[in-house]
Amino acid sequence: MPSWIGPWEIAILVILLLVIFGPKRLPELGSSLGKAITGFKRGLKESEGEIRKAIKEEPEAVETPKVAEAAKVSEEEKTG
Repeated sequence: MPSWIGPWEIAILVILLLVIFGPKRLPELGSSLGKAITGFKRGLKESEGEIRKAIKEEPEAVETPKVAEAAKVSEEEKTG
């Protein structure tokens, strides 16, 4: 828990939430918030897995056009 949130701040937030939403609606809000956080974490893990998979499948030696052009020029100098 962050150090700037103390027990009094949490108590005030809980009281405000009870006043605004009521005791019947508060558990529903908590449940939907928990499901949303779980879905967000699952999405992050899936995207991380896809990125790692793409990195592994990427060829190790990728030549940029400048590198390929420089290699071609050096080969011409050697032969010419």
